[in-house]
Amino acid sequence: MAPKAITSPVPDSLYPTLSVLTLAIGLVLTASFFIYEATTSRKTRSLAQELTTGAVASVFLGFGSLFLLLASGVYV
Repeated sequence: MAPKAITSPVPDSLYPTLSVLTLAIGLVLTASFFIYEATTSRKTRSLAQELTTGAVASVFLGFGSLFLLLASGVYV
């Protein structure tokens, strides 16, 4: 039996769209994080909200960077 080729679960044609979409979401979340930090006093800040916003923004920016590299032909 011949081995089956490894294929991506996401079609190659969606890489540019996914990169723009996930990078945009990540940048909006990053901007909201910075706005939160700049407009909230130190006594009323929530560590849970900071960690959640930072983690979600990081995930979206990571996937956006991955799809941008894949869309430009750099296979990682």
